[in-house]
Parts: sequence; structure tokens; C-alpha cells
Amino acid sequence: MVAHVLRLRIDLLIGAFRGDARHVLTRVAGLGLLVAALVAIFFGAARLHHADAATAQAVTVVVGSALALGFFLGALVGGFDDQLDPRRFAVFGTSPMRVAGATFLAGVLSVPVLGVIAVAVAIGGLWRAQGAPLPIVVLAAVLAVLTCMLLAKIALAIGGLLLRERRSRELSGLFLVMIVVVAVPVAIFFVSLEWDGAVPSALAEPVRVLSLTPLGAAWVIPGGAVAGSSTAQIVVAVLTVLLLGAAWVALVRLLLTTTERPGAGRERAGLGWFALTPSTPGGGIAARSLLYWLRDARYIVNLVVVPVGATLAIAPLLLVGVPIEHVALVPAPLMALFFGWLAHNDLAYDSTALWMHVASAVRGASDRAGRLVPVTLVALAALAVSIPLLVSLHGRWVVLPAMVGVCASLFLCGLGLSSVSSVVAPYAVSRPGDSPFQQPQRSGGGLPQGVVLLGAIVFSAPALWLGWLTLTSDAALAWATLWTGVGIGLLVLLAGILTGGAVFSRRGGRLMEFVEST
Repeated sequence: MVAHVLRLRIDLLIGAFRGDARHVLTRVAGLGLLVAALVAIFFGAARLHHADAATAQAVTVVVGSALALGFFLGALVGGFDDQLDPRRFAVFGTSPMRVAGATFLAGVLSVPVLGVIAVAVAIGGLWRAQGAPLPIVVLAAVLAVLTCMLLAKIALAIGGLLLRERRSRELSGLFLVMIVVVAVPVAIFFVSLEWDGAVPSALAEPVRVLSLTPLGAAWVIPGGAVAGSSTAQIVVAVLTVLLLGAAWVALVRLLLTTTERPGAGRERAGLGWFALTPSTPGGGIAARSLLYWLRDARYIVNLVVVPVGATLAIAPLLLVGVPIEHVALVPAPLMALFFGWLAHNDLAYDSTALWMHVASAVRGASDRAGRLVPVTLVALAALAVSIPLLVSLHGRWVVLPAMVGVCASLFLCGLGLSSVSSVVAPYAVSRPGDSPFQQPQRSGGGLPQGVVLLGAIVFSAPALWLGWLTLTSDAALAWATLWTGVGIGLLVLLAGILTGGAVFSRRGGRLMEFVEST
């Protein structure tokens, strides 16, 4: 069976480069990028041949852990279909153990796995130059490759079981936002480190932790052998492979004995965001709001204006000679404040579509919470990128928790006050289909805008004060700023949703009159 599956795998690899010209060019371009990345890795490993063992160890652990995590996340969120899905062998009546072994061995003949084998060879050459014994280097490479392969196979199996019905561009986009929120700050942190011939102190502890986790244990074995202490890493790496192998066999058994529900995919096809959000009033409103925020030019303009406005706001400071390390701390809080403020008149943008909420007797709190989902997703991604980047320009990473606390307080307080403002004092805006720059004549509107902005600043005053003390006198207050800002922001957000929901439930008729008249 193994030989037959291997022949199938080879045929699939060859077939990937057949078809129309566009398909072939895409495959060739992807292969070219992979080759370029491997050349860069080999070049980087060659440069580390004469570096000290601690530096080589840190680079190896970080690269190897990122590679292992990338195999899992890429297979899970990439929307790939496993060409050797075990369910395709269910009709042959083969035991789950044989199917698991055959499909796993055939998985070696894939471009990603061949790439990680090449990376393992490059890192092995690095450690041979550092003096690591050849058997230890080979053992580490085998365990590292097996770990990456098993993580990918398990991710594909989980995706096939749990995400098959919900696989869509929206789901991939949502996962991509989550990856950006986590990966970009970490990448900026590593890039901003200054090595100066030694491992930075800020990186030493993460390297030590990663070396004892399933992600990095296999990659650290040669370095541990050079230092004379690799037993713990070998135990962790071997146990990781054994446990992942057992999980893979269990998933294959589940896949072979689970019958797919017919028609489930067709029932959810084309629903987009409605297929991803919970089947609740709040989930439905969140899905509809996501469609509006991503397609309506009025919302898109608002999203674009926030980072542009925050950038323009610091221009006068730079012109008058304020140092860049101080100016760098201004844009992120401004963006957080304006992102929270964006929803202060969200209800008016619905126009006559508001009747769906009123006619279906949706709870006010569900309406208030659902409308905040789109701006929250966008703000999280934007702030996750901008905050670490700006802190790196400032030069003192100790203020990062304080910056997060201040931004969280401004953003969450703004959302809470906006949830009340949009139902208490809505004002006319451009109607659906009109230009976002074509604003109707109105006698009011400035008051709710100002109240939300000033109110968010007032409620965030404790976090702002602690942040100022962190910056000027006592850096130990950074974590106190973080928890104070998050705590105040969540309290104001919850109070705003409940209060705005109560007002929405009582004023449904008047709100309908408002949208009909404007």
C-alpha cells in the first residue's frame, strides 16, 4: 500500500505542473520563491558558522519554532485540501494504522516538506561547524522534520473535520487578521533588537522557553550537545513526535469512521460572514455590519481617514523640532481614540435598513454589541502593527505595556460611549450610494462627536496619568498602566452597551422616524 500511495503522490506532484499556462506559471512562481527563501537561509546559516554558540542557538530556535508554527497555521488557515486525505481510502477497508502510515510517508514527497528538509540540512551544517556530533545533528534534523510534518497533517485533518463547512474567503481573512495581530508585533520586536556580538537580554528568556516547547525542542538539540546539556531537549522532542504521531493515528481513525453530512456545505454556501458568525441576533447584526464596513464607501473612507489623520497630527510636532522618539508615542493613542469614536453615529448609516432590527424586536444590547465587531477587528489589526512599530522608534520597549493600556482604554471607552451616542443623539449623514464626501445640511451633530471624544479622554485619565509617570519617572508602572487601561475600558464598554441597548429598545419608533426623515 505504501508503494502505491507513493506512486500516487509522485503523479500528483507531476500533475501540479500541468494545465493552463496561468496555473503553471503560478506554480513555477511559488517554487521560485521557495528556492529563493532556501538560498537566503543557506546563506544566513553559512554566515553563522563562525559566530558564538549562543548566537547560533538563538537564531536556530527562533527560526525553527517559527517554521514549525508556520506549518501548523498555514495548513489550518490556508484553505488547502489534503490530496492524500485519509477519507479517500475509506472504501478500501484498510486499517487506520496502515492508512496513517502510508499517507504520512507519502507526505515526504511534497514541496513544503522538501523545503523544511533543506532548512534542517542547512542548520545541521551550521552545528557541525560549531562542533556538534554528527549523530546528534542527524537526530535533531529527523525529529524537527517529523514534528513539522505531523503538525501539518494534524492541522489538515482538523480543518477537514471542523472547518470544511465554513471554509471561505471570510474565514481565511479572519484568521489572517489574527495572525497579523500576533505575528507582526513579534517580528517588529525581533527586528528591533540590537545584538552587538551577543544575544540580547530581551531575547534570552524567550529562547530558553522555546527550547523546552514542542516547537523548538528538536531544533535546539545540537546546540545543547555543544554546551553539554541536551538531554531535556531530546526527551521533549521525542515525546512531541510520539504524542503527535498518536494524535495523527487517532484523527485518521476518526476520519475513516465519520460520515459527512450531505448538503451541509451547500446549505452554507454563499452565506459569507453569516456562515461564520454565531446564529444569534448579535451574530447576524455583526455579519451585516461587516458587509457594510467592507463594501460601503462611507465606512471605508472613515477607516482610511483614521491612520492618515493620526499621521498628519504629528507633522507640526516634527516641524517645530520635537524629537522623533517622543513624537513616535503620539499616533497610536490618537488612532485608538478615533477608532473608538467611529461608531458614535453608526446607526444613522443604516438608513431605512434599521426597520429590520426594530421589526424583529432585536434586543438593544445585541444591536449595540453586533455593530462594534467590524471596527474592533480593523482596530485590533491596525493597532497591533502600529504600536510595536512606534515603540521601536521610541527606543524603550519597557513602555510597551503602558502604551497598550492607554490605547486599550481610549479605544474601549470610545466604543462604550459611541454605543450610547448613536441612539441618543444620531444626526444625518450621506445616504447609501451617495458620495462619502457629500454631507447633508444639518443643524446638529457636533455635540455627540465632542462628547464621545472628550468623554473617552476623561474616562481614560487614570491610564493616561500612569502612562505619563511610566514615561517620565517610574518605568515599573508600565504593567499597572496596562491593567488599569484594560479594566477601565472594559467597564465603560460594558456599561455603554447595556445603556445604549436599553435606550435602543425604548426609542425604536423614534429612531425609525429619524432614519425615514433623513
